[in-house]
Amino acid sequence: MARRSDPDEQTARISEALWDVLATNGPQGLTLRAVAERAGCTTGLVLHRFPDKRALLLHARDLLHARTAEQTEAVETAAASPTAAVRAVLAQALSLTASTQQEARVWLGYLAASLGDDDLAERHRIGNTVFVERMHRLIGAARPDWDDAHVSTTAMALLALVEGFNVLGTADLVRYSPAVQMAALDRALEAFGLAVDGGDTVIAAS
Repeated sequence: MARRSDPDEQTARISEALWDVLATNGPQGLTLRAVAERAGCTTGLVLHRFPDKRALLLHARDLLHARTAEQTEAVETAAASPTAAVRAVLAQALSLTASTQQEARVWLGYLAASLGDDDLAERHRIGNTVFVERMHRLIGAARPDWDDAHVSTTAMALLALVEGFNVLGTADLVRYSPAVQMAALDRALEAFGLAVDGGDTVIAAS
């Protein structure tokens, strides 16, 4: 008797294939057929779960949010101090490893696809808001002496630095290498008064 297919296993295979196709080929190469071929299943099976390219893209954004949220929560929890948490969370968001470089490519591919689609853009804004609010909370904890406007401006500046490296690094990881990214992040943290010394204390900005 033939073994019945496991719907959860099929969905997991399709999700992994979707992730790989978007990271490798970008939104222009994301098709039902490409995902089916990468997953080793029929186009009909993919179509049964994701009726069109928009559904594939929305699922990819949800996967990205879930992956990065889990990783970010882990590094924040492990941090020894509020300032260490700020650095760890921002570093986790940079393109420093093969995994995070792939995440950056998925993020950038989704963002490119969302330029002409309000529904995709709204999903992106929702995910980005979660990260903005996390950084606002972490910086506020690291610098309770700052008012809300100062915290907010600093959070936005640091997030712009990180996301800028993610965009630039997808095309040129030689110039924007992991070492360059971390050096720039640490210099920015120092300039903003959020650097961490050996005793996990804040180093005042010069």
